[in-house]
Amino acid sequence: MKKNNTISGVIALLISQVLVKMFGLVYKLYLANKTGFGDMGNAIYNSGYQIYALLLTISTIGVPSAVAKLVAEQNNSRNRLAILKSSLVAFSIIGIVGSIVLIKSSNFIATKMLDIPEAKKSIIALSPAIFNVCIISVYRGYFNGINKINITAKSQTIEQIFKTIFTIVFVEIVCIFSFSNVVYMAAFANFATTAATMCGVIYLCMKNRGEKDSSCVSIKKICKILCIAFPISISAILASLNKNIDSITVIRFLKLYMSEEKARIQYGILSGKIDVISSVPVSFIISISATIIPMVASYNRNNNKREICDIVRKYIKYTTLFILPCCVCMFIFSKEILELLFGSSDGAIYFKISSLAIIFIAMEQIINSVLQGMGRVFVPAIALGVGVIAKLILNLQLLKLSPEQYWYGGVAGCCVATLVCHIIAFFIAFSVLKVELKLKFKNFKFLLKAIIASCIMAVSWYYTCFILNGIIIKKLAIILAGIIAVFIYMVSIYLLKLFSDNELSFVYECTKHDKIEKNKKTIKNKEKRRILYKNGE
Repeated sequence: MKKNNTISGVIALLISQVLVKMFGLVYKLYLANKTGFGDMGNAIYNSGYQIYALLLTISTIGVPSAVAKLVAEQNNSRNRLAILKSSLVAFSIIGIVGSIVLIKSSNFIATKMLDIPEAKKSIIALSPAIFNVCIISVYRGYFNGINKINITAKSQTIEQIFKTIFTIVFVEIVCIFSFSNVVYMAAFANFATTAATMCGVIYLCMKNRGEKDSSCVSIKKICKILCIAFPISISAILASLNKNIDSITVIRFLKLYMSEEKARIQYGILSGKIDVISSVPVSFIISISATIIPMVASYNRNNNKREICDIVRKYIKYTTLFILPCCVCMFIFSKEILELLFGSSDGAIYFKISSLAIIFIAMEQIINSVLQGMGRVFVPAIALGVGVIAKLILNLQLLKLSPEQYWYGGVAGCCVATLVCHIIAFFIAFSVLKVELKLKFKNFKFLLKAIIASCIMAVSWYYTCFILNGIIIKKLAIILAGIIAVFIYMVSIYLLKLFSDNELSFVYECTKHDKIEKNKKTIKNKEKRRILYKNGE
């Protein structure tokens, strides 16, 4: 039953992430192509957002995993609700402090750290969102812990829908009243995030409205949650710091051999285009990896390493089948994808290098979640810490090189540094996991088949696009060719037998079970309303 609920929850998260990324791409494309906003607006918008993301990471990232882990270990609802109440109190305070810190330091961050004074208003507009996301994180961890992953999935979708709507509406209104002032447009684009997170808080509070809680806030429980959340947060802080290294160093060093305006545009391409597209496939894995920690924790409590090994193998298998074709196609069709989405192929070399890093970032997420579930929470932090140091050193060296003389110079050097960072982090974490579990991989045959399927997808996309290009317009040809290529990839997976019949039937049974449970709940609610109506209530 638990496995069925978990798999159906994972499927719900996947569907949610598809919707989240679709809507996210809508407002990102809107901003990138908005007259008067463009790459300059993206530089202001994203620089402020990266600092917000760092403070957000410090205050919230470890929270869902920590709360989910503790809630999953409880046997009765009273203890679970006590953990929820204690978490809400603790992280409400942390959220308020984080918001105040961001407001008070906005001027220093914009002028001294980022060297973009215009980002001050964007940082202030984002600051209340830290408090909102603290509350959201606690609720999501609670619902994950009681195996209601569907609620987490729905809250993500609702939040992103509102964010997309608010971004477009706010920017259009500000554009009219400020006569296309890019500073105010960027600030209100970021304020859309604050408004959307408030909608997420309201939804999750409503979903928990029926729970009765007579428990008290426990200092002991708060300390326990913080002790688990802190080490998990360190890894996420370092990942966020990775992006902040770019926001602090890129413009400063590019100004050595180009104008400040061109330097900002180059950073806008990196942060507003390349990072956005590269993060799409990884975000699916990040959401799914959150479900691994409570599962591994329960098996680790019983010292059941065999089941943990099985989880590692399965998740690495599924991750490979999802990420590998994304990497191959992004590398080969970097120019075409950028032209399709942004109308320009500027930054294609950055995109090619970034696409290689995706596979290591995705695998790193899976390995880190398993290690955290096993209680080895500091290993991912140490691994990524070493990677971030390497990233900083390479950034400082490669940014000084002119891209006209060296292909790996300038912004391309940032992408190379990010790739090296995640290669180092992955191999350190994976080596520790292999020793801990005495894990053995004999998957060369599977990997070879996955590479073949990915290459078949890329070739089919290329030739389908070539054929359609003379019949319909280029952009539509690329989209249709991509859809056909995905279908061919799925057929290739089936023909190469990358999924066993047992795995396919298990997924089918899980989705079938989920539908049955929903029907039972609907029937139960109808029966309850009928009885209340009959009794005149």
